[in-house]
Amino acid sequence: MSFPAGAVSVGITPTCWTNDDFPGIGEDISFEQCISEMALAGYEGCSVGHKFPKDPTELRDALALRGLRVTEPWSSTYFTVEGMHERTVAAFRDQMSFIQAAGGDRIVVAELGHAVHQQPVALLANRPIFDDARWNRMVAGLHELGKLAADAGMMLCYHHHMGTGVQTRQDVDRLLADTDPGLVHLLLDTGHLTWAGDDPLALARAYAGRIAHVHLKDLRAEVLAEWRRTDSSFHDAVLAGIFTVPGDGMIDFGSVLGALADGGYRGWLVVEAEQDPRRAHPLASAKRAREYLRATARI
Repeated sequence: MSFPAGAVSVGITPTCWTNDDFPGIGEDISFEQCISEMALAGYEGCSVGHKFPKDPTELRDALALRGLRVTEPWSSTYFTVEGMHERTVAAFRDQMSFIQAAGGDRIVVAELGHAVHQQPVALLANRPIFDDARWNRMVAGLHELGKLAADAGMMLCYHHHMGTGVQTRQDVDRLLADTDPGLVHLLLDTGHLTWAGDDPLALARAYAGRIAHVHLKDLRAEVLAEWRRTDSSFHDAVLAGIFTVPGDGMIDFGSVLGALADGGYRGWLVVEAEQDPRRAHPLASAKRAREYLRATARI
């Protein structure tokens, strides 16, 4: 299994160092330390975190100094919440302009209306299930954003996520069936889909033509088993170490990457592990994942 030369680039998110959902995690780690260690570990790019400069030129220069590029920003959507359509579109436009100026061409979205992953509540018991009216509002909104992105030469990539209304394979199937493939692309997150109880390999094979971005995230089997027993909050599961980097957990990344290569995937492969840096050394984790991907997929 191999990707053609130049087909993929390998990036990493800042979540080994800091966390956007829970800013108290890794707050002692600076932006400069974070991106310098990303470069030292051998990555080509990174997503944008809350400590990153808000000026796109400043960000681009800081990354370029270290041989890095922007992989994506995140833009939350709230189409299923009353009165939030226009504000969601405005926020997306701002993020799209920012990422264009910073040199990126993909923008990641997830519907966070009624989401519970940032709340101190049982994750599975309280995750939202959208009725048809809310689902249809979300789909219409995603089409609007996807058109804005496509017109700007960018790609909107939808991120299925634990604790949200698009969490399981069944949710992803419905989303992709209901959306225009020219406007709404899929971000495959191996960790979130496995946590939801589904198979990232099967999804990669089924939707090779829709996947435009990939987050490579592993899970610790023993922490997942404990979460299934207790249904703890997302926050508590993260602090317990449910996520880890590829090569340190339970997912067979060789098969997933093989399916992506066979399906003609082109784009970013982004390592991600939302971890407490006091328990999992960020640079050591980043280097471990990079070495694993070189050994497993020659990338």
